[in-house]
Amino acid sequence: MAINHVFKLRKGLDIRLQGEAPEEKRQVVVGSDFGLMPSSFVGVTPKVVVKEGDKVKAGDALFVNKQYPDVRFASPVSGEVVAVERGERRKVLCVKVKADKEQQYVDFGKKDVQKLDGEAVKKALLEAGLFGYIDQLPYAVSTNPETQPKAIFVSALRDKPLSGSFEFEVKGQENDFQAGLTALSKIAKTYLGVGKGSALADMNDVEVNVFVGKCPAGNVGVQVNHLDPVNKGEVVWTVDATAVLFFGRLFNTGKVNLTRTVAVAGSEVKEPAYVDVLVGTKLSDILKNQVAEGANVRVIDGNPLTGTRSCMDGYLGGHTSEVTVIPEGDDADEMLGWILPRFNQFSVSRSYFSWLLCSKKYALDARVKGGERKMIMSGEYDKVIPMDIYPEYLVKAIITGDIDRQEQLGIYEVSPEDFALAEFVDSSKLELQRIVREGLDTLRKENA
Repeated sequence: MAINHVFKLRKGLDIRLQGEAPEEKRQVVVGSDFGLMPSSFVGVTPKVVVKEGDKVKAGDALFVNKQYPDVRFASPVSGEVVAVERGERRKVLCVKVKADKEQQYVDFGKKDVQKLDGEAVKKALLEAGLFGYIDQLPYAVSTNPETQPKAIFVSALRDKPLSGSFEFEVKGQENDFQAGLTALSKIAKTYLGVGKGSALADMNDVEVNVFVGKCPAGNVGVQVNHLDPVNKGEVVWTVDATAVLFFGRLFNTGKVNLTRTVAVAGSEVKEPAYVDVLVGTKLSDILKNQVAEGANVRVIDGNPLTGTRSCMDGYLGGHTSEVTVIPEGDDADEMLGWILPRFNQFSVSRSYFSWLLCSKKYALDARVKGGERKMIMSGEYDKVIPMDIYPEYLVKAIITGDIDRQEQLGIYEVSPEDFALAEFVDSSKLELQRIVREGLDTLRKENA
């Protein structure tokens, strides 16, 4: 199918970090310890449907969405359920499975997606425990089968710092990706966003659009904003490109295969590379021999902008395309502090001489470098958010709890990740992603 539109975005910011993974794969030895975390699926209240000692196959449900029990979440491996880890107020943190040496799969049967209708596609995804990988706008949460989207959006462009390339991941799996796209197109009109020169521009059954520009051009929310903005009362589905591969494998093989190609990256990783692992793989297996022993580092399940802080005992999230390791930075001792002229610190302003080094890559640490202060209406958010909204006014409306104002300013078409760059450049040091998440959750409760 021919390219429909080319969007050239002028706003944004590319943060050049050391430790980007080259397009080559490294083999890893994975243990038998796997865990599926409900926190990977925002908006889902989990109800565990297995207990310790149960035997499961790959594709059997470990937990369901309590509000919509038809939405199941499949085990990535076959084996024995060894623990249901809970936190405060018995919140489910993780369901752990000890994998069998010989894997067994639930056979859901091969299907010709060309012959299916939208309801049959939904039913197949629900039965296999994959429907929960579909998110929605508004609210940026995992969707439910009762919603009928006006459109479906898939972004195959990953441009956040240290992100894993989907173009590299999909090589050799184009048939599965096409099957997944075709299946989604049976439900609603499907848009595929790609980068300039993408090999995926010839995909069929979808409208292909090219986005050219700095990060966050690959954000699905940015693409929705330019193609088909969400108004009150409307719903669009957003699907991670790797989840489309999961769907395609299901229809082509009849089995649930949650293998994804993950970039292991960051300035503290000895040998950045890509690895093929299952969702729920233990991070210590992925990072084995890659981080200096005793190093003061931050392990991130995801990229440095939007990822979740984790640890070696954590597990790979359901939507994670990279595992990154950067310096923690809390042991740094800089003479003269911020006033010292420097070349090794990245700055969006010209406060440091580093702005003269256009191609330099930086080993940034996890420090905030400053305390929270009053919000300054400086227009700095506008420079990095290429969306037709007023981000500073929207954030102020969320903080003050003015729901009517939030709706007028476009909260229905944003997600927390759209504010990740604004949080990075924010001179007020506000946790914008958390603020936006809380605003969306409040609005979702109000409209329930």
